[in-house]
Amino acid sequence: MVKIGLLSDTHSYLDDAVFKYFDECDEIWHAGDIGNVAVADKLAAFKPFKAVYGNIDGREVRQTYPENLRFKCEELDVWITHIGGYPGRYDPKIKVEIYANPPKLFICGHSHILKVIFDKKISCLHLNPGAAGKAGWHKVRTLLRFCVSEEKIHTLEAIELGNR
Repeated sequence: MVKIGLLSDTHSYLDDAVFKYFDECDEIWHAGDIGNVAVADKLAAFKPFKAVYGNIDGREVRQTYPENLRFKCEELDVWITHIGGYPGRYDPKIKVEIYANPPKLFICGHSHILKVIFDKKISCLHLNPGAAGKAGWHKVRTLLRFCVSEEKIHTLEAIELGNR
């Protein structure tokens, strides 16, 4: 079993509470718009860290992290990207691939809206952790925390960090 802390859209702001909520996690995943390498470095120093860059990220973040990241966690096929869209309305950049070769877990950020949706058409769980930073139009900063065992996702928790 692997316990994951998932966040997105920090936009250069990292709340100290993230470390409290992710203390028992085995890994931290970031779905883009990190903001600067200092944020990523703090998270990577705390726990094993995987991330993708987002549309606001500059050269240094883009040179360090990919646009798309596809990997296995336990036996679960995971795909993380920043701008991915939603079931039935995937972003054109990923639409063909996600229908041709769907992962079991698809993670994106960008919208600043926490969403958990199961896409029945491709048998894939879609997660967007919302926004953990202070920049943007969201009212509440959010994270997700969950476990992966073999090919199963369980113990999913939505966490509110407080008002933007």
